[in-house]
Amino acid sequence: MSARRRSYESGHRPKFLVVIDDTPECDRALYFASRRSLRIGATVVLFRVIETQDRNQQWLGVADIMRAEAHEEANATLDRHAARSSSITGSQPERVIREGDRTEELLKLIDEDEDIAILILAAATSKEGPGPLVSGFAKGAGHGATFQDKWNNYWHVSKILSVSQTRAVSVSRETLRVCP
Repeated sequence: MSARRRSYESGHRPKFLVVIDDTPECDRALYFASRRSLRIGATVVLFRVIETQDRNQQWLGVADIMRAEAHEEANATLDRHAARSSSITGSQPERVIREGDRTEELLKLIDEDEDIAILILAAATSKEGPGPLVSGFAKGAGHGATFQDKWNNYWHVSKILSVSQTRAVSVSRETLRVCP
């Protein structure tokens, strides 16, 4: 069960969470989050997941080297995106690196940090669909829709905005109980 969001209470500051991956829409989500956070005084949180499902336990030495290399690559990617965000906001974003399944780690982070106000995802404009994250979270949801994901969490798609002829989707996790 997720905790109540406290991002707008006294002593707290809202955070905009952006998943940093290798998709083209990632930069659009980061740009939107940075501009919006500058406007309202929020903090940008950059989130990167190192997926570990292909590791073979009998090769621990090689797995450790692969893990170290993956962390170096994740840090280099976050450095690039942090520079872009700070050039817009004038402040350094928070950085989070986790290992595991991307969706599970994302949900854990949202549950752990009660100041995360909004998860910002950008939708791709290709014929293949809106992108893996938007497809996974907002399947069947539309503008202003509340829906339940496959893990029984309720989400509310609050905005679909035009950003440089592409779509940015702002998804916020509802922590109030939603009646079925």
